[in-house]
Amino acid sequence: MRLEVDIRLPLDRFDLEVELKAEGPVTGIFGPSGSGKSSLLETVAGLRRGATGTVRLGDRVWLDSAAGVCLRPEARDVGFVPQDSLLFPHLDVRRNLLAGAGRARRNGGSPEALLGQVCELLELGPLLARDVSSLSGGERRRVALGRALCSGPRLLLLDEPLASLDLPLRRRLLPLLRRLRSELTTPMLLVSHDPIEVQALCDEMIVLRDGVAVARGEPHRLLADPRVFALAEEAFENVLPARHLRREASTSVLRLGEADGGVELITLASSVEIGAEVLVGLPSSEIVLATERPVGLSARNVADQRRGGGDDARRARHRPGQRRLPGDQGDVVPALRRRLKRVRQAPPATGCPGG
Repeated sequence: MRLEVDIRLPLDRFDLEVELKAEGPVTGIFGPSGSGKSSLLETVAGLRRGATGTVRLGDRVWLDSAAGVCLRPEARDVGFVPQDSLLFPHLDVRRNLLAGAGRARRNGGSPEALLGQVCELLELGPLLARDVSSLSGGERRRVALGRALCSGPRLLLLDEPLASLDLPLRRRLLPLLRRLRSELTTPMLLVSHDPIEVQALCDEMIVLRDGVAVARGEPHRLLADPRVFALAEEAFENVLPARHLRREASTSVLRLGEADGGVELITLASSVEIGAEVLVGLPSSEIVLATERPVGLSARNVADQRRGGGDDARRARHRPGQRRLPGDQGDVVPALRRRLKRVRQAPPATGCPGG
């Protein structure tokens, strides 16, 4: 289902002027704080008044200022999850999740069926009878997301879904969001200033700066652009799909890429099942580039690749049993970034590829 946005909204410091056409499952809105990301989401949801232009989802017109059309938020069939994950304090978790049951019924859905599906996806079953005041920060985020999904929305809007959470909790919730992406058909707009989130979750993204879209495209390509990278407020981390091959004492062995052309990485021991798909984080601070094979280092992972103009020059030098990096360019980091496809979980990688 195609989302089309062409709006202008006066704000305090600038006018938000965005033209957006989104057809992928998840479209990211990326940029520094104060660039207009949340205001754009609120305009799409109908929570911000004063915008001119158009907002359409499929064949439904939500905003057309020239024609005098501006649907109320409740008429837009949007599931909105704000940054503060507000829940109804007088309702338990189950009743919070079913707060939008009326809209789900009007749209032809079964609230109880949706509840079962959402509880399975977000692991909410054990929380159903809990009072919301007893929930942790991560549990509140999951319940707020589940409540939006249980209303049967045509579009899901996520405003910084992992903001303010500590790193271990973010790494636990990121695979759940990825699972939603792969198993649900509801399109999503996701606001974030975190490069890890947009790489792991988004098919495409637009980059906002002072209310204007300055770039758009695939996240891993845009983040390789120094002009976009400079806008990131979080430390950069390459996000790569891999498979958990085996455990060896206190370490795990993962394979990046396909079985016949991937490279094996040694990481700290992971608790995920053998054979499971995982999400590997390679922080830029742990990547070392060298013109010759490094020796005398503590790094467990070394992948060689030569930079040059022909196939022979690009061929990787490697020890017996060691695989080359996927890709055909000499620069190690872009070769890694291009492999972003499907992700699930994120044990951090240890050591540094060098080439």
